Amino acid sequence: MAKNKNATLAHHLSEVKKGNRRFENAFQGVARMILDEEISKVVVNGKTTYDFSIFRTGKKHVIGMYDEINSFVSFVKDAAENGSSQEMAYVLVGEPGNGKTFFVEFLCTKYRSFLAQDKNRKYTFRFKDMSPLGHYGRIQVIESQTYEDPMVLAMNLFDDPDKNKAYLESQFGFSTDDIEKMYDNYRPLGACSGYIWNDIRGHANDVLDDMLKFIEIIPVPLTESLGTVTGKYPAKDKITSSAVDLLGEESIQRLLHITDTNNPYRFDLRRGALARVAGGGIHFSDEIYKNKKDLVQVYLGVIQNRNIEIDGYKWPIDTLIIATSNNSEFNRFLEEKEEAPIVDRCRICYVSHNTNYKLQTDLTVYTIGNEARTTLTHEALHQDPNLNYAASVAVVLSRLPRSEKLTTIETMKLAAGEVAGEKSIKTLAEVIDLLNQEPDITKRFGQKGLGQRNLGRAVQLLIESSETNEGQCMFAYDIFRSVERVILDYVTDSNDRIKYLEDLKSAKGLYRERIMTEMFNAYMDEPLAIRKDVMNYVNMIIGIDAENLGPDKMWKYKNPQTNELKALKIDERYIKSVEERLGLKTEEQRETFRTSIRKIYGQKISVNPDYDFMDNLELVKAVTDVRLKSDIAGAGSLIGALANRTNEENQKLYDRMVDTMLNKLGYCRTCAQKTIEYFCTQEDES
Repeated sequence: MAKNKNATLAHHLSEVKKGNRRFENAFQGVARMILDEEISKVVVNGKTTYDFSIFRTGKKHVIGMYDEINSFVSFVKDAAENGSSQEMAYVLVGEPGNGKTFFVEFLCTKYRSFLAQDKNRKYTFRFKDMSPLGHYGRIQVIESQTYEDPMVLAMNLFDDPDKNKAYLESQFGFSTDDIEKMYDNYRPLGACSGYIWNDIRGHANDVLDDMLKFIEIIPVPLTESLGTVTGKYPAKDKITSSAVDLLGEESIQRLLHITDTNNPYRFDLRRGALARVAGGGIHFSDEIYKNKKDLVQVYLGVIQNRNIEIDGYKWPIDTLIIATSNNSEFNRFLEEKEEAPIVDRCRICYVSHNTNYKLQTDLTVYTIGNEARTTLTHEALHQDPNLNYAASVAVVLSRLPRSEKLTTIETMKLAAGEVAGEKSIKTLAEVIDLLNQEPDITKRFGQKGLGQRNLGRAVQLLIESSETNEGQCMFAYDIFRSVERVILDYVTDSNDRIKYLEDLKSAKGLYRERIMTEMFNAYMDEPLAIRKDVMNYVNMIIGIDAENLGPDKMWKYKNPQTNELKALKIDERYIKSVEERLGLKTEEQRETFRTSIRKIYGQKISVNPDYDFMDNLELVKAVTDVRLKSDIAGAGSLIGALANRTNEENQKLYDRMVDTMLNKLGYCRTCAQKTIEYFCTQEDES
């Protein structure tokens, strides 16, 4: 067999010295992967936090989870810097369907592609040409069972550590600092590697060059289906699961070859899930507390000692252990007081549902899917442009706890970083802090509610309904019926059920307001008509006190979005109508409201010149109401004109609006007609 010079230990050590290859533990690898990418700052629920770009890349990436990701990154960084986290596992605890497993699997995928780059690749060693040793039968090649790094072998070439250090310094030019840094990650060879290395030492009469001829350096395989580098162990039932699945067991096949019964290589560690990720990998234990007690005890030993231990033999492992658990299993586990040591060895992170309805729209896209859907008869299935909004608002409202300081709608808007009347983000931060003092986890902010799976079920129900298939369109209002069905069928707690149904009513009210805006845009034959009117109101109340305002009430101002000079006629009647709709009766109330709008304008426009007040739902609703209810002559209102199409004029208006909805606003004929129909009813009027 031709000798491969690149497969020698000497070549590997010189590559490490040059910086072409790395020797780092699992924590350092994961921390470097995350922290080498871009890091930005974001404000979440009134607090500044960090956002790590690595979690936001790829077709289906992690959305939200800011606190959880920050907590995980701190954990890994602490462990990478030899902190106490090194002897702990990281456990994500939360309701089903809030993205725990998705987060871990995403992290594992990223780590695999990170290690696939040449400069980050993991290496291990194997013993070759074993026949001269005499007692390995037909076993010719023995791979390190725990994918030990060649550097671990280099630090264990001699029994005396000082001799080892001197050898590395003299032969490969490692400085004292390099060696100290290397020895921070020192661990002895695993039982079988150590035993075989001693066998080789005896065979070669302690001549190192002869011993190294038995060593070959190979890259660690990255095949996902082999479970190497990143492996998942799902909780199994009480009968079929055993410690063998994690640690491995004695191999009958190997005993047929190995004549020396003391040889630890008779144990096949790769049969277990841990050995395959022991060379700087990530071990993912899904639903860890569902495992039976003896398996959880095995985890306790592995987490604390970082060793695979069988019959007194030890194999040190280098693994980041991440686990998940749902609230009920975790609480049941906590009640068994004798299990305290394992929880003590875990860094628990309580994962909340996503409470930002704007981010939820991205998660809803994951659920609905980007692919073109079809009906049961293979016709194209259209998606109502308001479907995503309706579905997102319906589930997010269910996740927001009740509070005396804020209404559900105010909480929802503040959590999405929007304006909520007089209430500030500080109020939300106070509410969250207060709720997070609760010893019962499920009462904390965002911990309870309809998860992604429930949303998935609602979308399935919507698609399978006959109305959807007949009309060839997923009509937005129908999602509320599906969500209601899911609440009634899948939510077992009666108090939760009552709350979620109340939240669903609020969601319908928000949908109603959105439809009012959409109808106004359709009536004006312009997708952004309402935005213009809202900005007109804002500009009017800014210009009403201007010094250069003439008797004709014309005000010239510079548009911050385009920097061009514009003229605006200040219509006091319009201003008054909008403010009446907002319930502002006295001059004092009006002035206070105007001041608050001017203040918001001043704060927002300096940061974002395109800010358009469309997140101020009360104002948008008031402007919409004024325009819809007063603009249409004859019928008295747009609703009247659309509902009563007996005369030609009203029919023309209806046709024109449907045409605008089809061609400019993304509706199909079914959802356009159904939306107008819904608009003409008095349903969900708040």
